[in-house]
Amino acid sequence: MTITSRFLFICLCVFLLSCDDRPAPPDTLGKGEIDISVDETYRPVIEMQGKVFDSSFPDAKVHINYKSEAECFKDYFDKKARLILVTRELTKDELEACKQRQIYPTTLPLARDAIAVILNNESADTLMDMAVLKGILTGEYNKKYTVVFDNQSSSTVRFITDSVLRGEKLGNNVYAAKGNNDVVNYVSKNPNAIGFVGVGYISDSSDPNNTGAFIKTVKIAALKNEKTGEFLQPYQAYIALKTYPLTRNLYYINSESYPGLGTGFANFLSYQRGQLIFFHAHLFPVRSEMVIRDAQINSN
Repeated sequence: MTITSRFLFICLCVFLLSCDDRPAPPDTLGKGEIDISVDETYRPVIEMQGKVFDSSFPDAKVHINYKSEAECFKDYFDKKARLILVTRELTKDELEACKQRQIYPTTLPLARDAIAVILNNESADTLMDMAVLKGILTGEYNKKYTVVFDNQSSSTVRFITDSVLRGEKLGNNVYAAKGNNDVVNYVSKNPNAIGFVGVGYISDSSDPNNTGAFIKTVKIAALKNEKTGEFLQPYQAYIALKTYPLTRNLYYINSESYPGLGTGFANFLSYQRGQLIFFHAHLFPVRSEMVIRDAQINSN
């Protein structure tokens, strides 16, 4: 290439760069403002995540909107939320809908949690197998319970319907409250009530040693693992090993086509600090290496 041609090539490159009038992205990995939608089941732990993220990135503002799972997906497809935190991945039909709307999702599991079955402190039914639980949900169990969920379109209702009922309908004894806290409050005051809530709502946040203690206002049912015959409560180790029957994952679904603030927050949840926050909230962080060991207690 001659000196003249090289000069012309450089001029052409400079000209093309100067003609690139594309607007700069409105946000970056650690700067800007964004609205995200989060399954209300995870409010306790995501509120903690948001506080730490805000203190770490003062130029970023993540507005977290807590909603039912169905509303989170609606926000995603309506392009009101580039990032949602939910308990399932996109279905095949939803992936096709994304393609039609020119949405290009990335999905990753962040943590594993569980649905706790809570009872009034006066209740004697603290050990349950899946057949008993199914009978309570359909209203066919010999003791009549008032069953309470957080929201009629919540991820908890969907999970229980899919995993426990397997096609059968909920009974006329099932009601929806106004959130997980309301479920806990209702069950604590009504002896014949049984509730289903995310494990974050029954974990004792005042426990200084993070031993996985539960709140004392309600009883936590132990559910039978049909393979081992053990009755297990939703302790972190049983969630990690998926031996507690009602375990599920928390996923992020992100539609950003550039390294924006949604990606930045999702990265934070995936990396060490975010994973530690999940751990201290008694969920099991799936993006970190954790070792679970058997322990023997010496009674002497």
